[in-house]
Amino acid sequence: MQHETHTGHEHHGAPGTGGKVTWSMAAQATLHCLTGCAIGEVLGMVIGTALGWGNVPTMVLAIALAFFFGYALTLRGVLKAGLGFRTAFRVALAADTLSIAVMELIDNGVIALWPNAMDAHLSDTLFWGALASSLVIAFVVTTPVNRWMIGRGKGHAVVHQYH
Repeated sequence: MQHETHTGHEHHGAPGTGGKVTWSMAAQATLHCLTGCAIGEVLGMVIGTALGWGNVPTMVLAIALAFFFGYALTLRGVLKAGLGFRTAFRVALAADTLSIAVMELIDNGVIALWPNAMDAHLSDTLFWGALASSLVIAFVVTTPVNRWMIGRGKGHAVVHQYH
């Protein structure tokens, strides 16, 4: 779910000021992050695999694209709110950096540790199964991180002031 399309912010409380931070809010923030990360991960792995690159350059490309698309989705939303590019970029960095970093660490860690996943090809069920599983695990691990950050007025809470 893209950030600017969800409604009902009144249940969020006032992050960082004692308002109640719900698991639903944390899950929505994580899903937003996961969307950008998944786009970048899949695109990076598809490009690297299709070009016959080795595991390390493919993973570096996938991680770089995950950060790019993660930031881009947030940037799009805050730019629509009327912020200038420089301020919007800073908001995106503040909102998403830790979330994306945790997600990428978990996602790529699972792939690296999954037997034969690093050597799977695009046509292999193992490739897509390991990738999908790694993203689900990354979501589960990152949601509590986002809840913690939002409760302190950090992370996705930074974006909410621009709605």
